[in-house]
This record gives sequence, structure tokens and C-alpha cells, in this order.
Amino acid sequence: MNTVRREAGRALVLDPDDRVLLVRFVEPETGGEFWATPGSGLDPGEELKEGLRRELREETGLEDPEIGPVIWTRREVFEWAGKTLDQRERIVLVRVPWFEPNPELTAEQLAAEGVYEVRWWTLKELESSDAVFYPTRLAMFLRRLLQSGEPDEPIDVGV
Repeated sequence: MNTVRREAGRALVLDPDDRVLLVRFVEPETGGEFWATPGSGLDPGEELKEGLRRELREETGLEDPEIGPVIWTRREVFEWAGKTLDQRERIVLVRVPWFEPNPELTAEQLAAEGVYEVRWWTLKELESSDAVFYPTRLAMFLRRLLQSGEPDEPIDVGV
């Protein structure tokens, strides 16, 4: 199977009450579901901040947020829509006022990208849920961020 290597940007979007905004993805071939931070692969030549603003607008309706520092990194090789993706992610912190997610893309356009839901989660909800999250230790790393603040250097959060 052909492997596609790509750079990706994701946003850890937090509201004033430290709720995190997550997107529910469904893999089109297997139906496997998981929750992840908003974002995706960057287009060729696209800068991280530019790509994140585009993805946030498309997936959540968030317009022109202030993009914070890269706090986490991760690399994952996974199957998606008949391809093997080797994805290197930079995850930035984005603090925003609470808002009701209202994606720019239509439900059909989002579904074509595997996106089926966007919602706010509390840390307690993350810690008690049996849903699949990426990064897999999202709750642990979020708790550490909320307790200790932004890291001096980006932390590799693993798969």
C-alpha cells in the first residue's frame, strides 16, 4: 500500500473553563470512531498557522483565532480511506471564548473528510469516557498542561 507522508497541524482549543474542543472522526472504510483535536494535514507550502486557521474555520466555525505556541508533537502511521498516512503533527494551544461550534463546511463536506461531530469536553468527561482519543493519553497531558502551564519545549505525546 502506498504511504503518504505529511505534516499536520492540530489545535488544542480551550475555553475559559478549560473545556477542550474535539472532533469525532469516523474512518470511511472500517467505521472506526475516535475523537481528536481539530486540524489535519497541511497543504503543500502552507504554513502551520495558516493551515490551522483554515481547518478551525472549516471544522468548527472559529474565525481567525490567535494561534498560540506548539505545546505537543506526535507522529502516527495509520490507515485512512485506503491509504497509509505517516503523519507528523504539531499541536498548538488556542485559547478562545466559549462558542457554539458551527462548521463552515456542510455536513456532507465534513462527512467526506470523516468528520461527524464537534463538541466541548471537560477534563472529567475525558477521564471517565471509554471513547478512543488521539493522542491516546489526551486526558493525562491536558491535566499536566492545566496544572503546570505551557511547556518550555514541545512535548512528544506519543500515539
